[in-house]
Amino acid sequence: MGCVHGKCCSRYPPSSDGEMQDYEMEGSLRGQGTHMQRTVECASVASHRFRLEYSVLTQRGYYPDSQDKENQDSFSIRTQLQGNPNLHFFGVFDGHGQFGTQCSNFVKDKLVEKLSDDHTLLEDPIKAYNSAFIATNSELHDSDIDDSMSGTTAITVLIIGDTLYVANVGDSRAVIAVKDGNRIIAENLSYDQTPFRKDECERVKLCGARVLSVDQVEGLKDPNIQSWGDEETEGGDPPRIWVQNGMYPGTAFTRSVGDSTAEKIGVIAVPEVLTVQLTPSHLFLVVASDGVFEFLSSQTVVNMVARYKDPRDACAAIAAESYKLWLEHENRTDDITIIIVHIKDLSSV
Repeated sequence: MGCVHGKCCSRYPPSSDGEMQDYEMEGSLRGQGTHMQRTVECASVASHRFRLEYSVLTQRGYYPDSQDKENQDSFSIRTQLQGNPNLHFFGVFDGHGQFGTQCSNFVKDKLVEKLSDDHTLLEDPIKAYNSAFIATNSELHDSDIDDSMSGTTAITVLIIGDTLYVANVGDSRAVIAVKDGNRIIAENLSYDQTPFRKDECERVKLCGARVLSVDQVEGLKDPNIQSWGDEETEGGDPPRIWVQNGMYPGTAFTRSVGDSTAEKIGVIAVPEVLTVQLTPSHLFLVVASDGVFEFLSSQTVVNMVARYKDPRDACAAIAAESYKLWLEHENRTDDITIIIVHIKDLSSV
């Protein structure tokens, strides 16, 4: 869920963040600007003797009033970061605004470059992550891309041995599947940074933002009622961030990379970083843009992945279901990007 002007999306790699190949889709996805890896890629974590099997799918949204609109999502997959066989990176970047495509592509390249070049990465991954995001944001501001009203969210997972470092800016999401007896439980690895969150709402207000829904800012609802329910029930007209005396920027997130106008009223590029040590109970990861999670819960997505042995089939099923639900609730769809990473052969020894 991006700025009030909407969002769009991008592409795939054969193994890292190279060029995508078309993947023939059945049913509702065919012809909808879908790209997918033809093969399931694999990366080993030699230090702990387990493997990562992964696939990625990205699909341009359907915009009836702008049928040539680009996919503003992009992604990056880098195995053996810094030449280290135990260091792997997965990221999804959801651009928004007029120059969202340029922003997401700039950030997906620059962020991983910053991490790759940071000699302190293994010593202090959280500090390195923060530094990489801040530096990338600064360089986007200084680039030729106009990011005054454009930017990108970023949900990224860095795997160092048997530890995950998940850095999030915005409202895309990472989820891990945990086996619990006969059940598979979805555990969120990130928490959407939106004005629905009281801590984020208060933070941007202290920076001078007005927080109002579109109906409130247009005078159709009482602006003094500062209660918007939750994202599940009020997703159609969410609280957004506005300058004090204007009808902009209208972002529905409180953190992003870029968005220099919104930055003046509290939208920041500082990531929230969550750390998880992997165990044999952890089955797979899902890293996806909010085009997936707008109408599908984390548990529903995990349930769908668990039905398929092949992550390509799971990616296709989730994209198709997301697309269908968007069209049931809206006259358009968002761009959709999904990375699924299976964790194979991890033992407790």
